[in-house]
Amino acid sequence: MPTVTTAEIEDISHRALVAHGAGEMQAQAVARAVARAEAFGNVICGLYYLESYCTQLRSGRVNGTVTPEVSRPRPGAVLADAAFGFAQPAFAAALPEALDAARENGVATLAVAHAHTCTSLGYFTEQIADAGLIGIGFTNASPVVAPPNGNAAVIGTNPIAMSVPGDGKLAMHFDFSTSAVALGKITMAKAAGEPIPLGWAVDSNGHPTTDPESALKGALVSAGGYKGWGFGLMAELLAAGMTGSVNSLDVSGLKLPDGKPHDLGQFYILMDPGTYGADFAARFERVAEAVAAQDGARIPGAGRQPMDRVAVPEALWTLVTGLAAA
Repeated sequence: MPTVTTAEIEDISHRALVAHGAGEMQAQAVARAVARAEAFGNVICGLYYLESYCTQLRSGRVNGTVTPEVSRPRPGAVLADAAFGFAQPAFAAALPEALDAARENGVATLAVAHAHTCTSLGYFTEQIADAGLIGIGFTNASPVVAPPNGNAAVIGTNPIAMSVPGDGKLAMHFDFSTSAVALGKITMAKAAGEPIPLGWAVDSNGHPTTDPESALKGALVSAGGYKGWGFGLMAELLAAGMTGSVNSLDVSGLKLPDGKPHDLGQFYILMDPGTYGADFAARFERVAEAVAAQDGARIPGAGRQPMDRVAVPEALWTLVTGLAAA
């Protein structure tokens, strides 16, 4: 298994995207996100996704050259219209305006509309935290999650992410699907011929299953039952309803080579922790110390460090090398 640097991953991803029709700016934004995902071991959102990006650039399912349009409809609200292009350049174009809005008003929202899947939602909230603000994000996806006691998918995995700034590093960071598991883990289990744990999915009759193929014909379930279902619905309403993008029900499979653009939304809340004059850092530290006093306990994402070099399966590296040479 070859070991490559994250700089090499970003470079080869950029070249592959350009080779399949992306503009320089758009490719740079997406390639940076791919490399960042790999740096933290998030393989599902890293090179594993690059082939789909390239295929859909060629088919026209994603517009790789469109320039996002940024507007500020209200003092504390920023809108980035991705115009059926990638989410990463749309967010990058709107972030400075959203940061200004949050600092001016104490809190602001950023709606990214009509975008391709953003893959790693936490990639975006961590940029908000790096600027000294608290960032919370929501997005939706193609329908793969059934309601409790149901058997038909209604919403996507619908992730929620939150990043909290600290002293030169993130004090807290989490990014998780509101489903019991990411869909990619089901597909990877199927490819490996391995069963999945009970509690991840139901078959087409609504019965719990350990067979990944039956799960893919049925639906995932929410994490924590009806509690996770509620969070998934919250993400759905904010990502689709607040941005004017489509519901999960109206998105075909995210990796299908052809079809309508994803037209998904992402919705972010940016908050200045100093808005009310409270000692936010001290309150957080009170909790962090209590957690640190317990062996094996931790604040999610605290102290995480990106890897400079990562191991990439040989077949995957051969694939992306071919994509870059196309």
